[in-house]
Amino acid sequence: MKAHDGMYIGGEWRPGSGQDTIEVVNPADEQVIGHVPAGTADDVDAAVRAARAAFPGWAATPPAERAALIGALRDVLAARQDEIAETVTAELGSPLPLSRAVHAAVPVLVAGSYAELASTYSFEEKLGNSTVLLEPVGVVGAITPWNYPLHQIVAKVAPALAAGCTVVLKPAEDTPLVAQLFAEATREAGLPAGVFNLVTGLGAVAGQALAEHEDVDLVSFTGSTAVGRRIGATAGAAVKRVALELGGKSANVILPGADLARAVNVGVANVMSNSGQTCSAWTRMLVDAERYEEAVALAATAVAKYVPGERVGPVVNARQQARVRGYIERGVEEGARLVAGGPDAPREQGYYVSPTVFADVTPDMTIAREEIFGPVLSILRYEDEDDALRIANDTVYGLAGAVWGADDEQAVAFARRMDTGQVDINGGRFNPLAPFGGYKQSGVGRELGPHGLSEYLQTKSLQF
Repeated sequence: MKAHDGMYIGGEWRPGSGQDTIEVVNPADEQVIGHVPAGTADDVDAAVRAARAAFPGWAATPPAERAALIGALRDVLAARQDEIAETVTAELGSPLPLSRAVHAAVPVLVAGSYAELASTYSFEEKLGNSTVLLEPVGVVGAITPWNYPLHQIVAKVAPALAAGCTVVLKPAEDTPLVAQLFAEATREAGLPAGVFNLVTGLGAVAGQALAEHEDVDLVSFTGSTAVGRRIGATAGAAVKRVALELGGKSANVILPGADLARAVNVGVANVMSNSGQTCSAWTRMLVDAERYEEAVALAATAVAKYVPGERVGPVVNARQQARVRGYIERGVEEGARLVAGGPDAPREQGYYVSPTVFADVTPDMTIAREEIFGPVLSILRYEDEDDALRIANDTVYGLAGAVWGADDEQAVAFARRMDTGQVDINGGRFNPLAPFGGYKQSGVGRELGPHGLSEYLQTKSLQF
């Protein structure tokens, strides 16, 4: 795969200050497909200085002009969707149809939504005898994960640009190649030099330097709750704003009277998509006792369609493979019933994990409480709706969820009582304008739509 041997800083590709590089490995065949620079604190500093220098001009750019440039960026991404999909498949291992439909197409949709919002959003309002101004926060440090590498970049960079902020991006070290494609796209779209900057590197080095940099005004991070806590603590010491999208252990609640077959099939598909590497995946399926065994049988049939190497790809690396297989072993040890899959690797080459379904899972089991981040579904039994609500909310997380009912009214009534940031009702469709983010330890702040844009704005009032 094509890889740049430098950082994108101040509108140009320049060598990194260090000598170390990071191997990019295809998780499907374990072959090295490229190398990128391992950025240092000096590289981060250079990128932040470039972003700071570009900030006054970009903040003063009329919103309509910012919108036009974001629209141009969307168009470049749309024109390069095939290249983006192939790149994500190579470095993440996702099947090419998924890369085309999600990893390449959704970022185009989200970028387009912010091109529209930037031109229509009200950046000031009258409030009594005051004029309230919504102004860009400043320089944004964006740290993105590997599971949806381009979507997470666009979900942070597009609203930051729409708000008038400049950005330094540190992408995940496992999937940096599509970030380089994005940097190329920003230049092709005509973004002024320094408005967007890219530093590749390790989280413990480049990511930490970005989070700690005194001239970064806001850190937007997506990743594990453990790392999010450290970033939050670092930012708190500097009284710096953060937006944190963290872990999840979402409940898929199937209420009595719901279409059981549809709910189970969609639920299994949700967990197996992207090899289970989705923070909002509905990894806990809750079914009433009367229909429990029927649901288990339906899930076993549904998961058999997810053949490793065909419909489901590998997990991202060997560490993640060992971690997920360890959770499956733990589930067996703690007494859960293995309905499908198991801890054994399904293929000799590649970081594959068998799509796995557990039944007879109780809320106190490790697999019901901790985020596994792999193709593993736990099916739990409940006695009545109050019991289902207790189980659904009995988690430190609160990122997403789903409710299936006999009708929308029944499902919505239950969803209103769930402690989570986003709930799909009877198979509700993805909405790029709906706010996405979590309750409790699933994070702080929201992404997507106008709520995502507001994360990058600060408020000033003028009294007359």
